[in-house]
Amino acid sequence: MKILRRLGKPPAQRQEESSTTGQTCPDIFELSNGDFAVVGTEATDALDPELPDDASRADYERIVIVSRRTMIDAKADIPDA
Repeated sequence: MKILRRLGKPPAQRQEESSTTGQTCPDIFELSNGDFAVVGTEATDALDPELPDDASRADYERIVIVSRRTMIDAKADIPDA
């Protein structure tokens, strides 16, 4: 599995608060197997109790926050199918 491409603009071009301090996240990438990888703020402990009754996560999964700006900028690059 390899990273094929970034979805959306690089963080510095989005003018994210974190990118203006020299950090390079959050980010979204398309993988060679068709899945997506997300770099964001780990928030499992805070958000796990907030999951709706019909949602769950496996022990090896984490809840990650990605900024609204990151998702909006990536929208055009997310395939329809």
